[in-house]
Amino acid sequence: MNHYFMLDELHTTVPREMLAGFTTFISMAYIMFVNPSVLGAAGVDKGAVFTATALASAIGCILMGVLARYPIATAPALGINAFFAYSVVIGMKVPWQTAMAGVFVASLIFLVITIFKLREMIINAIPSDLKYAISSGIGLFIAFIGLHDGGLIAANKSTVVGLGSFSTATTWLTIFGLILTSILMVMRVPGGIFIGMAATAIVGLITKLIPMPHQLVAGAPSLAPTFGVGIKHIGDINSVQMWVVVLTFLLVTFFDTAGTLVGLAQQAGFMKNNEMPRVGKALMSDSTAMLAGSVLGTSPVGAYVESSAGIAVGGRSGLTAITTGILFVLGMFFSPLLTVVTSQVTAPALIIVGVLMAQSLARINWTKMEIAIPSFLIVLGMPLTYSISDGLALGVITYPITMIAAKRGREVHPLMYVLFFVFIGFMWILNVNH
Repeated sequence: MNHYFMLDELHTTVPREMLAGFTTFISMAYIMFVNPSVLGAAGVDKGAVFTATALASAIGCILMGVLARYPIATAPALGINAFFAYSVVIGMKVPWQTAMAGVFVASLIFLVITIFKLREMIINAIPSDLKYAISSGIGLFIAFIGLHDGGLIAANKSTVVGLGSFSTATTWLTIFGLILTSILMVMRVPGGIFIGMAATAIVGLITKLIPMPHQLVAGAPSLAPTFGVGIKHIGDINSVQMWVVVLTFLLVTFFDTAGTLVGLAQQAGFMKNNEMPRVGKALMSDSTAMLAGSVLGTSPVGAYVESSAGIAVGGRSGLTAITTGILFVLGMFFSPLLTVVTSQVTAPALIIVGVLMAQSLARINWTKMEIAIPSFLIVLGMPLTYSISDGLALGVITYPITMIAAKRGREVHPLMYVLFFVFIGFMWILNVNH
């Protein structure tokens, strides 16, 4: 074990790796409750999503630990699950079964392009500023959903959006959770998001704003409502609109994971000459987990930024990720807690994750207008159109135009010109369907 995971070389020990794995799990355990809540909005069975989320996360973490030997955990990604529920199912009125087929097809393509190293090529084609804008835009979108779900922001006929009602008791539950989670994050308490959610749920139970669950531990909910649904509905991917959805699943998961992997590798000190060793195995681990997740019945799986909590505690090897994966399996038996995790409990977590993702804004070169304009359109477009793909389209279409105007057209990668036409077609299809 010592030799395979290079524990001595990485100056770490088995107990430290296990503690790091536990810290990462506590930091991201909220996804087991948030993901069923988000996909549940699209009509997917929450119990089945709970089990699928736990299993897909465990598969990804264990593969990442054993194959790539990185302390990086994976789970169904926040942001892309919002795209699945709010943009595809609710916005485009695509049945969730068809959307799941879209995830399955996207994950197959994902696996193929990983094997042929195309992922690395496309990652290199997208300018780093736009990558940071995508990450930040998703953060603002997630925070916007959290603020709305928690009752802090509401629709307003005269101003489009406005402040929510403070006469609603559940809104105060969100405010309590947000203040507590903010304090825990500022104090750098490991698992601050998870502790904040737990405390908010407890306060909700005491004040009777949340109904009490009948039990704490139970058998894992059945996967029957979602298992294999994506494969059964693969024939529904028969329109240009659905292929655009597949492409968006592919692109968003793509950029999300790429940025997260590079960021975490830099934090842990793994980067050598601006390259990540064993990156092929890391990409293979997450694409296999995405395929497994699509069969089980969950939105795309990606690397998790919360892995930084485990790395900060000293996690440096694959043992950290394996520990996290085992804890996800054990976590499956706490499904009755799902009824306690209301939108007021998850809202503060979504807002804080938004803050974490928005930190990428600092890395965008705002002094060059040809970069600033497309980046800004991505960042602001995602929350205001209530769609990750629409925000992405606004930036990707604008980027080649602003670069040509700045006489820098030759610096634009040919693949970006391809994406320019892809997204123009995408916007046209969306308009026709509206």
